[in-house]
Amino acid sequence: MSSQSESSHKFATLRYTALRIGLFVASFALVWVLAYFRIIPLGIGSANTIWMLLLAIVISAPLSFVLLRKQREAMSEQIVAKVDRQRDRLAANQSQEDGLL
Repeated sequence: MSSQSESSHKFATLRYTALRIGLFVASFALVWVLAYFRIIPLGIGSANTIWMLLLAIVISAPLSFVLLRKQREAMSEQIVAKVDRQRDRLAANQSQEDGLL
């Protein structure tokens, strides 16, 4: 595995999370602009912010599912590798303990 590939997998969770948050912020900005120019309804009274947040979530979720597929897969590989290392370490510790008894 190349050094660049190892680096990309090392920070896969951080990268995915940052991109997911960025996509949500961009969606919220779009909703805010649309509400500002009264292209979409503002909501009722103080529900305006909650309405815009929910709408941004509804917009960003399917977009992230499609646009961030590669990052999500890299994050999954990173998590699986970490779980496998922990499992191997636990098995090694248990076998050492069994040898002492």
